Amino acid sequence: MSLSRPSNAFDALAPDESFFDREKSKLIEEISTNFEELMGHANVLNRKLEEVFGVGKEFTTVAALWGKFSDLIKEQQTELAQSADIGVPGTGSTNFVASVNKAEKR
Repeated sequence: MSLSRPSNAFDALAPDESFFDREKSKLIEEISTNFEELMGHANVLNRKLEEVFGVGKEFTTVAALWGKFSDLIKEQQTELAQSADIGVPGTGSTNFVASVNKAEKR
């Protein structure tokens, strides 16, 4: 019993090839084509990821600047909270809220 079946489409191209060999060649060609397509899509994805990473790197300096600004504001707020007992500069008097808080503590 032979595996080769004569086919009208393939007789002219390769009359000595068996059905199995023709199917094998066809599947190898299909796999090769799909693999090339997969590699193309992977390359596109890689380029897009590099673009996204590049955009993210552009904002690092802006983020660092805002971080410094935030730290400066926090420093000023703590300094103001600590100097609340001193009062308003240039008036010669103490802060009213601070003096009330001191009187309540006694």
